[in-house]
Amino acid sequence: QVQLVESGGGLVQAGGSLRLSCAASGRTFSSYAMGWFRQAPGKEREFVASINRSGGNTYYADSVKGRFTISRDNAKNTVHLQMNSLKPEDTAVYYCNREDRATRVAWGQGTQVTVSS
Repeated sequence: QVQLVESGGGLVQAGGSLRLSCAASGRTFSSYAMGWFRQAPGKEREFVASINRSGGNTYYADSVKGRFTISRDNAKNTVHLQMNSLKPEDTAVYYCNREDRATRVAWGQGTQVTVSS
């Protein structure tokens, strides 16, 4: 069973940067497009960014476009999210999972990102 472990969150001032990582177990990591998602208090989980299987194509929510960069390392079964120019509205718990809702696995514990103004 695939397990996802997110890390790299923390408390940062507005304008700062963080780099999130997601480690996936199993041998099928490179077979799936991956995504980052986030959930702020009292809100639904929302899409942040995705990357295709090879890493050659990426897609971003309008709210993070130009500030966040998603990448992956298939040899290490990891996907990363570089977050720059952070804003207080980026405060949320961040999760990774397969992009395709139909193939998603159990959500991990996520990693908390808090941006102070």
